[in-house]
Amino acid sequence: MLRILLISLIFIQQFTLNGQIKADYSNPEHWLILPEDNQKILDPYIKDSALISYADVFYIYPTVFTDKKNENWNVSIDDDEQQKKALLVTRLQSSAWAESGRTYAPNYTQAHIRSYTELESGGRKALLRAYNDVKQAFIYYLEYHNNGRPIIIAGHSQGSTHGMLLLKEFFDGKKLQEQLICAYLPGIGIQENEFETIPFLKSDIQTGGFVSWNTFKRRYKTKKFKNWYEGTVTINPVTWDQQKYASRELHQGFLFWDDKMYIKSFHTHLENGAVWISLPKVPFRSMAWTLDDYHIGDVNLFWKDIQINAKNRVRAYQQKEIAKSQKP
Repeated sequence: MLRILLISLIFIQQFTLNGQIKADYSNPEHWLILPEDNQKILDPYIKDSALISYADVFYIYPTVFTDKKNENWNVSIDDDEQQKKALLVTRLQSSAWAESGRTYAPNYTQAHIRSYTELESGGRKALLRAYNDVKQAFIYYLEYHNNGRPIIIAGHSQGSTHGMLLLKEFFDGKKLQEQLICAYLPGIGIQENEFETIPFLKSDIQTGGFVSWNTFKRRYKTKKFKNWYEGTVTINPVTWDQQKYASRELHQGFLFWDDKMYIKSFHTHLENGAVWISLPKVPFRSMAWTLDDYHIGDVNLFWKDIQINAKNRVRAYQQKEIAKSQKP
């Protein structure tokens, strides 16, 4: 289902905005994070700034437009309530990559969560409209900010959908692919051969490709899993390979809602399109029993693991570029 959606989304169109404010990425207020303006929201998470001057992180936040009573397909970019939600999740998620490069995180006219299950009645158009904003933000970023720097694409859920489309439109088989460190695209189902020239990365310091994963309760297969994730490609975001099992001793850290880091919190198991984890060792852990899957935590469950891995990939990319420059 998701693959059909993504193929159809490649054919991007322009849509009228029905009176809502049109995104303008020359306006800093239409970005949630720009290095020169409000990187300060990530400062508490940055202890090592050695790589920030070398690379860029283009982060796309997940679906926060979920109000079941709201009949709109897209939320206006100037909606205060949605902006607050987007900024909160952006702080908690994008901070995992904050030591790997300068962060750029656009606000965008996001599609309602029901768009994924009601494609034919308005969902596809809503997702196209949301992606068009992300695309325009990325074009502005390339023209005015990038200056040839290597790039990490990072997202989650709807953000990963848009991140995948950016890869297809701007990187796959194109010159810009040479600048790609890694695309982190958790929270959606992706086929291993989704791209023509962008590979699925199967070791922890590979660059120039993508990784993806979807987190579920151990031994739990939901209808959502079967419809969206079963059979898709998955990395183990603790070992960064396709190791079937990793003990909790290898888990580097879960950034919980209390802003504290919980290390060695759970075991991980790969299962045909998903990462199964044991019940996390965190406060109020009994509440996790009520969850069928851990989609909401795809990034934060592996926050420290992502931070370490992203920095390792940036260093690996940097070393390759140095080696290339030294060739006679």
